[in-house]
Amino acid sequence: MPTDPFRSQSFNGVDDILIVGGGLAGLFCALKLAPRPVTVLAAAPIGQGASSAWAQGGIAAAMSPGDTVDRHVADTLAAGAGIVDEAMARMMVAEGPARIEDLLRYGVPFDRDLEGKLLLSREAAHSERRIVRVRGDMAGRAIMEALIAAVRATPSIRVLEGYAVEDLLREGPSITGVVARAHGGRAKVRVAFAARAVVLCSGGVGHLYAVTTNPHEACGQGVGMAARAGAIIADPEFVQFHPTAIDLGRDPAPLATEALRGDGAQLINRDGHRFMLDLHPDGELAPRDVVARGVFAEVAAGRGAFLDCRTAIGAHFADLFPTVHASCLSAGLDPATMPIPVVPAAHYHMGGVLTDASGRTSVDGLWAAGEVASTGVHGANRLASNSLLEAVVFAARIADALSGTLPAPSARGPGWPAGESDDPVTPVDSTALGTLRQLMSAHVGVIRNKDGLISAIRALQALERRTPRLRFANILTTAKMMAAAALAREESRGGHYRSDCPEPRAAWQHRSLLTLAEAETILADAAESRAA
Repeated sequence: MPTDPFRSQSFNGVDDILIVGGGLAGLFCALKLAPRPVTVLAAAPIGQGASSAWAQGGIAAAMSPGDTVDRHVADTLAAGAGIVDEAMARMMVAEGPARIEDLLRYGVPFDRDLEGKLLLSREAAHSERRIVRVRGDMAGRAIMEALIAAVRATPSIRVLEGYAVEDLLREGPSITGVVARAHGGRAKVRVAFAARAVVLCSGGVGHLYAVTTNPHEACGQGVGMAARAGAIIADPEFVQFHPTAIDLGRDPAPLATEALRGDGAQLINRDGHRFMLDLHPDGELAPRDVVARGVFAEVAAGRGAFLDCRTAIGAHFADLFPTVHASCLSAGLDPATMPIPVVPAAHYHMGGVLTDASGRTSVDGLWAAGEVASTGVHGANRLASNSLLEAVVFAARIADALSGTLPAPSARGPGWPAGESDDPVTPVDSTALGTLRQLMSAHVGVIRNKDGLISAIRALQALERRTPRLRFANILTTAKMMAAAALAREESRGGHYRSDCPEPRAAWQHRSLLTLAEAETILADAAESRAA
C-alpha cells in the first residue's frame, strides 16, 4: 500500500522540496539534500520503475592514470555530432570523480582490481578505459540497491511509493506543487501536494516506441507535463536506439550491454558476415547511431543481426555478464555457444526539459535532472555511460542550488484531495498508447523522412481528438514535440536520421529549443500541407 501522504514528518504543513521519480537522479538528489526535508513521489516502489536500475554498462569517469578531463570531453563532443554544450560537458566530466566517491560512500560496490583500485573498462566511442562497473553488467542494479538503502535510512527523506504524478500545479509564473494518484495511478481520487520546489526526475521516453529497453513507466509524461506548463523543451528529436537489444519478442526488450562489444563481441548477419566493418572503420565500436542503423538495415533486409560472443567471451560469459546470460538462458539460448539475435530498441532520449547548469528549467519553481532533462551534455548522440554520470552530477548541483532560501508556497498541507476523475491509469497499455507506439516506431524511429513524419503527425492529432485523458495528454504531448522537432530538422545528425536529408547541414549545427505553442504551429502547418 502507498505511504499515507497526510502523515506528518515535521514538514511544517508543507513539503519543502518535492522530487518526482524514484530513479538514480531523484534518490541521489534527495540524499545530497539531507538533512533538508524532501519528499520523493514514485509511481512504483523506488528503483523498480526506473531505467537506472537496468543500466548495465556503468558510469563513465576520467579516473585512470592515463585519462584526463580533456580526453573525456573530446570523446563526448565527438559522439554528440557537433551540438554538445562544451561548457556543460566539461563541468560534468570534471565533477564526475567526486560523484563516484559519493556513490562509494553510499555503499556502491564498484569492481576493483587486486590492488583495491577501481577496475575500469572501455565502451564504444571512448578513447580510454573509464567505465566504472559492478560485476560486469550489474552497475545499475547495484547502484540503485545502495541508494535505496541509504534513502530508507535517512530521516529527512519521506518516500511515497505508488503515487503517479500527472500534473504540475502553477500559481502565476511559478510551479507550486503537483497532482498525483495513489495505487500506481489507478486511484480515482487525486491528491495535490504543495512544495517550495519541484524537482522532476521522471525518466525518459522509451515506452513511446514499440520496441524499447526501458520500463513501462518511461513514457515521456514528465516532458509532457513540463511542456504543458510552459517549459522550453530542448532537442526532443534526438533519440538513441540501442543497437543490441536481445530480440526475444519481450516488452521491454532485454539489453545486450555495449560492454560485450567493448570486450570483443562481433556483429554478424545470418550468413556470418561481419557487416559493421563495411559501414565504419571502428566496426562494432562505432557510435551507437551508426551501429543501430547497421543492425536495422540487416534486420529489414531479412538477413538478421546477431551478436557473436563465442570467441571473445565464450565460457566466461556467465561470470562476466550474468544479467545478459540470464536473459538469454530464459529463452533457451546459450550465449557462450550461440549468437544472440539483436534488434535496435529505443533506449535513451538526449532531449528533454531544458535546464541550466544548476538544473533550473525555464519555469520558476521547476527543476529537472536525469533523462527527463536536457542539459546539452549529450548533443545529438549520447556517449555510452555518460547518462548515469549526468544524473548524479546534475542531481548534486540541484541540491547545492536548493540549499539557499526558497519562496514560500501557498498555505496548504502536505497533501489534500484534488477531486475525482474517471481517467485512472491501467497497468497495461491502452489501445491508444499501443497505436501511438507503433506510429512512433514506424515514422519517428531509427530512420525518418518527411512523408512519414507528416503521416505520424496527422495520426497523433487524430489520437488527441479521440483520447482526452490527462495521462495520455502528457504522453501525446511528448510524442508531438518529438515529431515536430524531427520534421523541422531537415538534416541527419546523431540519433536523428532523415533518409530524405541524409547528411548534416551547417545551418542546423545547433540545439532545438521549442515550446509547446511553437510545436503546435509546426504540427498545424504540416497537417495543412498534407491535406493540400
